[in-house]
Amino acid sequence: MNKRISPLSPLDISSPPPFQPQSFDDPAKAVEALTALYERNTAFLIKSFTELAQGAPISSRYRAFYPQVSIETTSFGHVDSRLSYGHVTAPGIYTTTVTRPKLFKHYLKEQLALLVKSHNVPVIVSESTTPIPLHFAFGEGAHVEASTNAFIDIPMRDIFDTPDLNTTDDEIANGEYIPPPGEPSPLAPFTAQRIDYSLARLSHYTATHAEHFQNFVLFTNYQFYIDEFCSWARKLMAEGGDGYTAFVEPGNVVTLPGSSAPETDAALTRLPQMPAYHLKKKGHAGITMINIGVGPSNAKTITDHVAVLRPHAWLMLGHCAGLRNSQRLGDYVLAHAYMREDHVLDDDLPVWVPIPALAEVQVALEAAVAEITGYEGFELKRIMRTGTVGTIDNRNWELRDQRGPVKRLSQARAIALDMESATIAANGFRFRVPYGTLLCVSDKPLHGELKLPGMATAFYRTQVNQHLQIGIRAVQKLAAMPTEALHSRKLRSFFETAFQ
Repeated sequence: MNKRISPLSPLDISSPPPFQPQSFDDPAKAVEALTALYERNTAFLIKSFTELAQGAPISSRYRAFYPQVSIETTSFGHVDSRLSYGHVTAPGIYTTTVTRPKLFKHYLKEQLALLVKSHNVPVIVSESTTPIPLHFAFGEGAHVEASTNAFIDIPMRDIFDTPDLNTTDDEIANGEYIPPPGEPSPLAPFTAQRIDYSLARLSHYTATHAEHFQNFVLFTNYQFYIDEFCSWARKLMAEGGDGYTAFVEPGNVVTLPGSSAPETDAALTRLPQMPAYHLKKKGHAGITMINIGVGPSNAKTITDHVAVLRPHAWLMLGHCAGLRNSQRLGDYVLAHAYMREDHVLDDDLPVWVPIPALAEVQVALEAAVAEITGYEGFELKRIMRTGTVGTIDNRNWELRDQRGPVKRLSQARAIALDMESATIAANGFRFRVPYGTLLCVSDKPLHGELKLPGMATAFYRTQVNQHLQIGIRAVQKLAAMPTEALHSRKLRSFFETAFQ
């Protein structure tokens, strides 16, 4: 029986040659160095795994580390107070581990350029002490377990580092992280391993690679919206793209400008849990739309992972229960406040934390409604109300004693109820991602107006396309804004990371 028994002691570790820290005044050069170091270290892990899987003898434990970038400042020097990011608040050393620098190239260059400008100090690229888990070294779409027959007799964790959930958390983003004495402060809201974890989850849930995600995200809870988005995007591609560079569907199926069909016939036979569709533009300036399904758990799950891509805004487009007698089916609801009865974020963001409306997003949504519907000024009130949107975690709340929920909704001056919007807005607040909500009234349970099958079909046919076009127009308006204006100071706490 040919078993490979590991004779190794914990000190037998094989790694790439040590990397000497490098100082850069040019952010582009710093990103190049981060990329080279990351590519070298992941290539080492992949090569080592491949050789062992092909039968090579085990001679050591294999380990490589994430790159990191740091700055050190000794001054409380004044920075541009108009900006909500791009600077640190006090003297000290600040650092963050980095993963997938090619994916985050534009983002890293922008963040590092602001730091150099704000503090007049170089950025230091070095090797961190955080090992790269083998699974993450392979990137998205890899099936490491499928090649592990060579490790039947020896646990893979004895040979390679694997994901460590003890250090993969949201303490920095939640404002709970306190650096140990003598340790650097965080430079970014997410560590490399936390980002890698979410990139893998995004690929799993949406069936598209992270490279396709755009900086402006539309969430919906109905496939009808996705069907309309796909129809519009395919028509746009067939007509030349109008500035968009590709349309990507689940399975990473790509349609290019000037084409009426995808490059390959590789459509999925079964959609993932939360399929994503991407209308791409240079610099990730296009639109991603995701059908998140129903419920606050889904809403939290997808936003937990999309947040690591540091989008510029996300909006919720969906249906809701209208709570006022004056509302009609098909009316729009622009959320100005949120009543959180979803509970999924209670441990991360206490319910006593207010979730404010963001003026930049509200203005864009209201202007988009006016432009698409043709109503202006006071006349806009005929089809749209602004106010509090409640989000609940029980879809069949009507079947229980209604007095409690109805009383709370009335006291909160709520005008609509759904199962996702407050969760998405709260996670936007938590992760410093600008957020907004525009819903469409599809039923009025408090007034006996429930959708019947025939009514639902007619409603969807007449309202979904208009609602979607409003959402698209709104994100186009947001995309035309300077990013430093969109990422307002309202989302920043007392002690913030420098990275947006």
